[in-house]
Amino acid sequence: MSDWILYLLIAVALAFATSSWWGVRRLKALHMRSAVAGEAYDSGLAQQRVAVVLNPIKARADEARGMIHRACLAAGWEEPVFFETTAEDPGFSQMQAALAAKPDVVLVGGGDGTVRVVAEALANTDVAMGLIPLGTGNLLARNVDLDVNDLHGNVQTALFGRQRYIDTARMAIENSRTGHYSEHVFLVIAGIGMDAEVLADTNAGLKKAVGWLAYTEAGVRHLPGRRKKVSIALDDSPEQVRNIRSVLFANCGLVPGGIDFIPQAMIDDGMLDVVVMSPRSALGWLLMYVKIMFKHSGKLPIMTVYRSVKVVIKCPEPMPTQLDGDTAGEATQLTVGVEPRSLLVRVRGQGHSGGPAQGSPRTVR
Repeated sequence: MSDWILYLLIAVALAFATSSWWGVRRLKALHMRSAVAGEAYDSGLAQQRVAVVLNPIKARADEARGMIHRACLAAGWEEPVFFETTAEDPGFSQMQAALAAKPDVVLVGGGDGTVRVVAEALANTDVAMGLIPLGTGNLLARNVDLDVNDLHGNVQTALFGRQRYIDTARMAIENSRTGHYSEHVFLVIAGIGMDAEVLADTNAGLKKAVGWLAYTEAGVRHLPGRRKKVSIALDDSPEQVRNIRSVLFANCGLVPGGIDFIPQAMIDDGMLDVVVMSPRSALGWLLMYVKIMFKHSGKLPIMTVYRSVKVVIKCPEPMPTQLDGDTAGEATQLTVGVEPRSLLVRVRGQGHSGGPAQGSPRTVR
């Protein structure tokens, strides 16, 4: 059987899984879990100063603004202060202004990119972050067990919910060809290789129309392609040379569509789950698809998962990278590390009250 026939079969399977109401519902039930292990606790604050970093172009941004404003007034608090992101500034200066107001909690209304900017500013502080998911993927919200379709519930959780510390991760991107160097925080999954290619090639109009399903169409188009040689060093272990299509660095593993991409990944365990994907043919992709969708426990040589605190990737030629679903440029070397319990996030669910969680945020670089 030719590869193109298998690619067509994969495309049909993906279309069926995502368009069938019954199928998607079953997959969501199969993969439902929380990606956090620690307990939540009450903030203990009777009065709160609230700052809001809001992406005004999101579909429900105005609705969210009204809900937040009314909820703060009903609680007898000061009026919340809003800071709007722009195309030129996705939230960096807005977060500086927000922190200058000395808030008790910063609510972030937007997509995963806005959430990353706010998280980077709040990491290793005692200021809580409240999530108002308004984007396409809303990856962090899914991994802390928020209902991304319940705007009112998310506003209530962000303002009045419990809170817990989660890990953040940091990726240093170097490109020896251009001399570029940058560091970025991510919260869910970053990667190098085909995953970044897919994100860069996703049709913007299709993404606006059907949301995260647009990534499926781009993914099928990128299934053909050659593997590339990289070296991988995990913690203090020697480098190993691998031929890969993608390497993913997961702080946690729940993704849209009810899919638990990495079932063992937890967002507060102080570890990264590193997924090395190296299929050589369409059959390899199909086997990976089956393993992921049905959480098969058997080992698959073309999909290897390691657990590590620090990862260094080196590539002879520049390869594209991504952070929580946003492209991040090309790299010839990546250094990825986890920062355990470094971000305080408002969550729903059961927990104990009466004080902060055991321990305090700490940084491992």
